[in-house]
Amino acid sequence: MCFGIPMQVRSVDGFLARCEAKGVEREVNLFMLQHETIEVGDYVVVHLGQAVEKVSAERAMEAWEIYDAMLASAESGAG
Repeated sequence: MCFGIPMQVRSVDGFLARCEAKGVEREVNLFMLQHETIEVGDYVVVHLGQAVEKVSAERAMEAWEIYDAMLASAESGAG
């Protein structure tokens, strides 16, 4: 199973962005979102190094709440 990870844009250089989530930074390709205006502070969903969708801060936080609950469940040995 694959998940897209919401990340916040820290810098933009053409079709490349430096993005951060939970203290982890990655270089992300923005080419698939070339029709969008992506700026520092925006949130994008990243899958395999590619930004695949621009999302609101609220939607990014909702996704992280779900991911955090999944991780906590896995760590506790449940389900």
